[in-house]
Amino acid sequence: MARSSGPVIQVASGRLLVAEPFMSDPYFSRSVVLLCEHSQEGSVGFILNKELDIRVNDLLSDFPVFDAPVWYGGPVQTDTIHYVHNLGELLEDSMPVAPGIHWGGSFEKLKFLIDNHLVMPANIRFFVGYAGWTDGQLEEEMKIGSWILGESDANYLFRERPGNLWKQVLENQGGTSSVIAQMPDDNYLN
Repeated sequence: MARSSGPVIQVASGRLLVAEPFMSDPYFSRSVVLLCEHSQEGSVGFILNKELDIRVNDLLSDFPVFDAPVWYGGPVQTDTIHYVHNLGELLEDSMPVAPGIHWGGSFEKLKFLIDNHLVMPANIRFFVGYAGWTDGQLEEEMKIGSWILGESDANYLFRERPGNLWKQVLENQGGTSSVIAQMPDDNYLN
């Protein structure tokens, strides 16, 4: 079932997964997930709009003073920290995900860049845990309509207010998606 009259978007690294409005899974309700890796082995992504009430220095003792928030990336391996940034090749060994968006990279180099004020909190997002799917699992969730695919944009990570992200991504897609964006959070009352 096509959700808009625009081009068909395929599941791939760099795409967004937008939770359909009736998703009851508490981990993913009204979430927007950046898909950083998608292959035959499975998929890895990070929830972009669930900020935690902690800072990166609360989690990492051997880290430069850096007033950056931490986000809930997903329910898998919540004892791990990941980062997505707009530093590109400046951060060695990072993986390009989409234009202006890179994943990971040298942790020691990141600390050096922060120490030298070459990275600001607006350049990076830290995540606890990640969202993961085994081979074929995401495709099955797509078939039953759990997710709406969207195009990523670096502004969603580094400029948009995360509380409005779910609605903003859907509105930007236009068509049926913009109508879905208007559904209230408490749609069970309707």
